[in-house]
Amino acid sequence: MTADDTFGRLDDDDYPAYTMGRAAEMIGSTQGFLRAIGEARLITPLRSEGGHRRYSRYQLRIAARARELVDQGTPIEAACRIVILEDQLEEAQRLNAQYRRAAESSGPSAA
Repeated sequence: MTADDTFGRLDDDDYPAYTMGRAAEMIGSTQGFLRAIGEARLITPLRSEGGHRRYSRYQLRIAARARELVDQGTPIEAACRIVILEDQLEEAQRLNAQYRRAAESSGPSAA
């Protein structure tokens, strides 16, 4: 990997740039919380060559949302399920809007 490749990934939401300690610090949680949501399969961090967990910005946003719910008293398993459903809904709405734009740009259909 060249320096140009590395700099290009800085804007990539899916690039696993953050260590577990840094990720926990960024979302205001503990490393144990990150392990727990990993065990609940909310997020699956990538592993470095040395086996250390690495988190992406996208994963940190998901983890931060789960932390908000847990801080409000939601059990961690329920919080993880809620976040998964919210993420699925957001993706479905994005795809729906994309299909609508495509249909509108192709003009009225012949009935």
